[in-house]
Amino acid sequence: MHSPTLRNAIVILLAALLSSAAQAQPSREPLKQIATIALPNVAGRIDHLAFDAQHQRLFVAALGNDTVEVVDAARNAHLKSLPGFHEPQGIAVASDFGAIAVANGDTGTLQLLDAETFATRWTVDIGGDADNVRYDSATKELYVAAEGGLYRVDPQSGKVTKTIPIDGHPESFQLEVGGKRVFANLPGVVSSQIVVGDRESGSVVARWSSLGCRSNYPMALDEMAMRVFIGCRLPARLAALDSGSGDLKTSVDSVGDTDDLFFDAARQHIYVIGGEGFVDVLQRHGETIERVARVATRAGARTGLWVATTSSLYVAVPARDRQGAEVRVFEAE
Repeated sequence: MHSPTLRNAIVILLAALLSSAAQAQPSREPLKQIATIALPNVAGRIDHLAFDAQHQRLFVAALGNDTVEVVDAARNAHLKSLPGFHEPQGIAVASDFGAIAVANGDTGTLQLLDAETFATRWTVDIGGDADNVRYDSATKELYVAAEGGLYRVDPQSGKVTKTIPIDGHPESFQLEVGGKRVFANLPGVVSSQIVVGDRESGSVVARWSSLGCRSNYPMALDEMAMRVFIGCRLPARLAALDSGSGDLKTSVDSVGDTDDLFFDAARQHIYVIGGEGFVDVLQRHGETIERVARVATRAGARTGLWVATTSSLYVAVPARDRQGAEVRVFEAE
């Protein structure tokens, strides 16, 4: 039988070996920056982004520059700057029509571009401050948020075919894939809500105001777990609500001045992009959400895009303090 002194020595040696082995393992960050794409001569605020999988192109709404910037996502290189817009805000790819839809906030219009030539096919009046755009691939229709509600547009004719009336200006909204509902953020300093609409009837079916925070701008869905994730600015928090009842399930502190957030179903991560100059990576374990990383970007960078098929997070960085505008590309580990 070994003596106590020998046993203690063996335990200490094993602990040292295990500690050395752990230190030798390279730490794996949830997001790794792999590229920086300069956006030449782009000034002012940058709004939302869209990805054209067929042509491997990223479209960036350079709101303050009145341009849409086109990026070659295969080579991570700037391809072209498209002029002729009026505070472009939301962008969506209508893949079935080979087109890109751009919402102009200043003129309250939706503009459809040919995905090959970038020529404008049509422009239609929507409403004041036309903003976020989504494409419903199941029904092959576009949805646009603007003052007064959500507007459904036929990509073929360029006509508004239905309106879901909402008092005020909806911010981010999400279309339910497994159903007919649409969830829309309606931020407010005193009262903030999530408005739930029926896309078939064009009616509002629910309003949820027990969010636990205010100024709710970005939103993402986890339909499998029946959760709606919203990003608030007052205070800076991420909240998770039950998509059936609207009950608040949990909330957690997050980066400030957020305007985009995304749910990564494969990793159960939530990426919150904030103008404070960081991306918060939140890990979800059932009803528990905790921050596992804070990735530095630059002040004012609060929009981006998650592309699940390539495990890529794009973050739009506006020009500031003599530093040019750019898109930073992160790869999820």
